[in-house]
Amino acid sequence: MAFFEGNRMTAGYNNGPDIIHSCSINVDRGEIVAILGPNGAGKSTVMRALLGLLKLKKGNVKINNKDISNLTPQDRVKKGISFVPQTKNVFAELTVRENLEVGAFLRDDNINKVIGEIYELFPILSEKKNQIVGELSGGQRQQVALGRALMIKPSVLMLDEPTAGVSPIVMEELFQHIIKIKKTNVAVIMVEQNAKQALKISDRGYVLVTGENKFEGLGKDLLNDPEVRRSFLGA
Repeated sequence: MAFFEGNRMTAGYNNGPDIIHSCSINVDRGEIVAILGPNGAGKSTVMRALLGLLKLKKGNVKINNKDISNLTPQDRVKKGISFVPQTKNVFAELTVRENLEVGAFLRDDNINKVIGEIYELFPILSEKKNQIVGELSGGQRQQVALGRALMIKPSVLMLDEPTAGVSPIVMEELFQHIIKIKKTNVAVIMVEQNAKQALKISDRGYVLVTGENKFEGLGKDLLNDPEVRRSFLGA
């Protein structure tokens, strides 16, 4: 039994056809799980279903063995689920420090300690704390987005294409930060197009095809699976 799980989820948009079909995803604390697959495979739909942005027709979502399928996205955040979208994930007109403060909207205690922990995790944010986020590089903005998501001290961190649009060097740096987050006992679940690199840092992975679980297993096993390599990793 995993800490955070979507079980046999079936869902679609409005009155349209189902996009995901009996799809199951789970992640434990202190673990990185990657969701991979071609465009149109249903990866983003799975994320929306887990977040409560999409109502399930079948299946359920649980955290710590408690069914949260009927909770709103806001109430799921209160349960410890934090999300970093691919785009529009920072307030570009605010400073780094102000972005982190916005991320603490659920906290009613002194946030300076938590901000200090974020600065330890992302030293560049301490260096740039008074700088307007819109002036930062793409990789630095992604660190702001990650730091802001961590301000509620989540147990689950969901990432949608965290390395989209950055250079290979910045991608490697961001993945190293994600590993550091995992080591704080957070359950990390991410959708990624950079499949090879994602599997290298992931404990486990899922490959979706037309909304269904096609492959799943340890990251290193999927990386070395001949069919997965041929079909999805360009090898």
